[in-house]
Amino acid sequence: MADIFGNGISLTEKVLDFLWGRQTITLNNIANGETPKFKSQYITFEEEMAERLSAASASGKGARQAVADAIDATRARVHTTTAESTRLDGNNVDMDQEQVDLVRAAYEYQYMVNSISNDITRLQSAARNF
Repeated sequence: MADIFGNGISLTEKVLDFLWGRQTITLNNIANGETPKFKSQYITFEEEMAERLSAASASGKGARQAVADAIDATRARVHTTTAESTRLDGNNVDMDQEQVDLVRAAYEYQYMVNSISNDITRLQSAARNF
């Protein structure tokens, strides 16, 4: 199936994993919204993914394999927010921002699930015609 979609399914799978991680981190921040001295965290992967894919497309080796290697090598990074807290207990969780981030991640996740579902539906439709 990878030959039919190129690297599309593996890229979608990797992005879904990252978005799941983003939701988990955001939910952890929300759960610790009242924990004294807790510092919120966030996860990034888009920049590294874009850099690796750009480098893969510019490399001299086989484009498909280079992109597949770039997708596999991309790792999410968890960062701790260093923003000063406005609260006396030292906690820097911004609940409004965390809720926005959670909804955004949920919508992005749903979009990616719909995308892969549509790809598989097109493949099934094409296979029925044979």
